[in-house]
Amino acid sequence: MPPKLKASSTKWLRPTMLYRAECWPIKSSHIQKIKGCGDEDDAADALRQTMRNLVFQDPGIRVSTNTTQSLNHAWERIRVPVVVPALHLAMYICIAMSVMLFLERIYMAIVIAGVKCFGKKRYTKYKLESVKEDLEKNKNYPMVLVQIPMFNEKEVYKLSIGAVCGLSWPSDRLVVQTLVDLECRKWMERGINVKYETRNNRNGYKAGALKEGLKKQYVDDCEFVVIFDADFQPEEDFLWRTIPYLLDNPELALVQARWKFVNADECLMTRLQEMSLDYHFSVEQEVGSSTCSFFGFNGTAGVWRIRAVNDAGGWKDRTTVEDMDLAVRASLKGWKFLFVGDLAVKNELPSTFKAYRFQQHRWSCGPANLFRKMIKEIILCERVSVWKKFHLIYGFFFVRKIIAHWVTFFFYCVVIPATILVPEVHLTKPLAIYLPATITILNAACTPRSFHLLVFWILFENVMSLHRSKAAIIGLLEASRVNEWVVTEKLGNTLKQKYSAKASKKPRSRIGERIHVLELLMGMYMLHCAIYNMLFGNDHFFIYLFLQAGAFFIVGIGYVGTFVPN
Repeated sequence: MPPKLKASSTKWLRPTMLYRAECWPIKSSHIQKIKGCGDEDDAADALRQTMRNLVFQDPGIRVSTNTTQSLNHAWERIRVPVVVPALHLAMYICIAMSVMLFLERIYMAIVIAGVKCFGKKRYTKYKLESVKEDLEKNKNYPMVLVQIPMFNEKEVYKLSIGAVCGLSWPSDRLVVQTLVDLECRKWMERGINVKYETRNNRNGYKAGALKEGLKKQYVDDCEFVVIFDADFQPEEDFLWRTIPYLLDNPELALVQARWKFVNADECLMTRLQEMSLDYHFSVEQEVGSSTCSFFGFNGTAGVWRIRAVNDAGGWKDRTTVEDMDLAVRASLKGWKFLFVGDLAVKNELPSTFKAYRFQQHRWSCGPANLFRKMIKEIILCERVSVWKKFHLIYGFFFVRKIIAHWVTFFFYCVVIPATILVPEVHLTKPLAIYLPATITILNAACTPRSFHLLVFWILFENVMSLHRSKAAIIGLLEASRVNEWVVTEKLGNTLKQKYSAKASKKPRSRIGERIHVLELLMGMYMLHCAIYNMLFGNDHFFIYLFLQAGAFFIVGIGYVGTFVPN
């Protein structure tokens, strides 16, 4: 007689069966079938079959509620004629988008490999040292304006203003423009030419502030403008490592530096942000600079030729990505850009999830909205080559700013889990596993120190793709919140110390402020698909689904990032 299952193997079944007794009276034959199995594998198969019977409601199990029967009949009526064709169509569209993204990543990987192997970075071609020597010899320094736009960023502005006022450049050839009165007085007393400017309103947000600043009379003497956000801390030789490029090439409009994150190790969320942004700077910006002299201005840590800004029409506040807007318009005027990957400017990543969500909404909605506004202008422009138009429309906007968000969310979080519930739709492993794995490895390779966090990065990026996809749709349709501007909150070291000292005295933020309904709904959907796949599937895809559902639930209850009291 075959041995019976251990008590620990069947004990957990009793409450489940008692709980279901009202709806599904379980016959003794089901339990005897499980107990009569010869080994644990047979017992597991028998248990899975019993659970299947419970879900599928075989003739030996009756359902007492008409509602469940009605839902089942309705599902069967629409599944084959409606759901299956719709899911097939969605799958083919997502596969096409996934292939587009894959080819774009492969193209950039090939270009960046060539750049690194053959040392063909564009900024190495310029005679930087000879220009420096001429400047020091002739003392003919250009007038430089430094703008620090800010709004309610008192936690970080002192470091930024202090770093800017410490830039190595003749003080009579440097003008610092900011909005903080007390800090201006402090540096004025030290001989720095600091201008304190105010506005009566917030019209245009950051673009409005920068535009207003360029209208001042003292700016007429300035040849270049440098922009730093309130949390950026440039090294003292920043101008010496950027201005000479502009002096050596009159066709150059912008020199962009990369970012270096001072708080990347603060929490897991900042480490994951670092992985995404490292790829953006190390690959996307470098490839754009090396191939067609175009990339998106990052809004800070860059030097503009003021004549190019004016030639492009100046700052415009029609979208939430005024920096990208200016860069595209300047590029269509024939101006060239240069990315200097060896020059890094320290700054701070948003460490609270609330701040990060607002930032990602702005960064995803703005480009999609700008694409809608400028696609016709790009197509009709006669001053740039067909290759640059193709790069702008297809590579820069369509694939990176729209497709990348949509394919991550709709394919990997909606369509693939849905195929588990509809067995008529089959998805091959190369499309479900190998393509995204290749894309992911290419992205993560730029941050080798965080490669062990690859799984967490995948799960978190999938969660964030929900907001990015929604924001991209809002931008394309110009729906509500399309021009919503919320300053990204940066805590700064001073504020962190203050919070840690007073954390025990002040209450945490209310639970209601941390609950995110969309993430919780997505978590429930993926959990349902995971359980279904575990019971009825022939693969182990439920492992990913359980992990992804857990990520959605964790973010849904706001348990991510740094927590600070109210």
